[in-house]
Amino acid sequence: MGQAKPRLRELLREDLKAARDHDPAARSNVEVALAYSGVHALWGYRVAHAMWESSPRLRLPARLLSQAVRGLTGIEIHPGAKIGRRFFIDHGMGVVIGETAEVGEDCMLYHGVTLGGTSLEPTKRHPTLGDGVVVGAGAKVLGPITLGDGARVGANAVVVKDVPPKTTAVGVPAKLHQRASEAYTIDPAMYI
Repeated sequence: MGQAKPRLRELLREDLKAARDHDPAARSNVEVALAYSGVHALWGYRVAHAMWESSPRLRLPARLLSQAVRGLTGIEIHPGAKIGRRFFIDHGMGVVIGETAEVGEDCMLYHGVTLGGTSLEPTKRHPTLGDGVVVGAGAKVLGPITLGDGARVGANAVVVKDVPPKTTAVGVPAKLHQRASEAYTIDPAMYI
């Protein structure tokens, strides 16, 4: 049998901790809860996603909530997207996460990232990110592709093909580079 779904309150606490763990400028939980737009957008998404999943009748209100959150934070996360635990959006302005996107646990996105679709068909059209994926500022990850566990995407890269686990994608179009060790920090800008 599968794992029980975490309660919303537990997810919100873990998101707060993820922000503290990934941002050395975060001085307290209160500061993060009050001043981090990425956390605000994620919390709004968590509520909208719960509505989206609970009933087809709540899908329009879920979309309206997500649009209100977008207006407040500059971050657009479709309530139909599936986002794992301990997710962090750093300097989130301009982040877009599409309806069929799936994001694993312990992932991090920087500002200006798009997890976008490449089809108008009502099918899986957005990327899937494995666990521990980091996507650098301004990167575009497009289409129903998969970024494997521990993959990294450099700033401003355009990724339209699968990225294997523990591989870095940089450039336009993105080229793949195998990482020699785990000694790297999580800052994808260093790969450019």
